[in-house]
Amino acid sequence: MIAAEQKARVTYDNILRVVKDHDVCDPIRFLREREIVHFQRFGEALRDVQDHLDSRNFYAFNPAFDQPQKSNASN
Repeated sequence: MIAAEQKARVTYDNILRVVKDHDVCDPIRFLREREIVHFQRFGEALRDVQDHLDSRNFYAFNPAFDQPQKSNASN
């Protein structure tokens, strides 16, 4: 996802180098700024997920999650 945001930003930069019409440049600048913000937010989300990967309540990486529960009942 992050790579896609960077690629879009580069595309907008290339368009802005070629186009000189303000009616076209203004929306392209807005879209470019939006891609920058998306890139930052995706990066923040990725860092947050990486920081919590070994958390006890994150079931995908908690080995105890796949262990069968022991029964307290006597047979």
